[in-house]
Amino acid sequence: MDIWPLILLNGLTLGAVYFVASSGLTLIFGLMRVITLAHGTSFLFGGYLGYVVAAATDNWILGLLAGLLAAGLLGLFTHQVLIRRFQDDDMRVALITLGVAVIGTDLMLAIFGGTATQVPFPQNLQVAVNLPGIGDYPLIRLIILAIAIVLGLAIYFIIAKTRFGSIVRAGVDDAPMTSATGVNVRVVFAVIFAVGSALAGLAGVISGSLFPLLPGQDGSYLLFSLVVVIVGGMGSIPGAAIGSALVGIVSQFALVVAPTYAFVLTFALMVIVLAVRPQGIMGRPA
Repeated sequence: MDIWPLILLNGLTLGAVYFVASSGLTLIFGLMRVITLAHGTSFLFGGYLGYVVAAATDNWILGLLAGLLAAGLLGLFTHQVLIRRFQDDDMRVALITLGVAVIGTDLMLAIFGGTATQVPFPQNLQVAVNLPGIGDYPLIRLIILAIAIVLGLAIYFIIAKTRFGSIVRAGVDDAPMTSATGVNVRVVFAVIFAVGSALAGLAGVISGSLFPLLPGQDGSYLLFSLVVVIVGGMGSIPGAAIGSALVGIVSQFALVVAPTYAFVLTFALMVIVLAVRPQGIMGRPA
């Protein structure tokens, strides 16, 4: 069996997890231009809540929905109660969301402890699928890849092809003019922030089904999500998909070729893209 197709597929499935997390940040940071440092907290909070519900009900889908809903409500609270009045003050928003991240991380550490926790996945789906040129491959990774593809297509269609997406884009480009047409831009932004946070929570459950959940992962996934958004281009869902795939593939190949420098090579990708195309692969010039 050739190991390179396996590494490529591992990179794509890892990129799928990054995409689900970064698609939410693409909506919040890339589209709304709101700097939130609590995105990783939504990721870990959703993962832990998904674990609790899935373990209690023995139902992975319910855990998925619980993580999504819990993180969405956290995002809605953060936006409406804490940062809505200061949304255009980048420094204040960054500091407030950093405080939310620190408090949330400490609370989750106190409640769930520092041990590894994994979201229970259905036993009947913990099987391998025989793929040509690769051999037996875990079904769970293929399911996660399929979820990311469907989710990406749905988000792109909503933002690019629907009236709501047009309102969102108009509100970002010119909020006063959009408000003058009778649209409540504040409600639209609140929905986007809640959806972006919910996607982070969904990614937490998905990642927690594949890898153990650990304290500190919130910072790692916030960092990788930022890299994906920057590489792919601000506010671009296709760009986030391309960026996620590139980050996942580069990190997996680097772990095999040069494991000592895997982290460095992953971030070197961002440096190279910014040097060649400052707005990102699919971003629009300022």
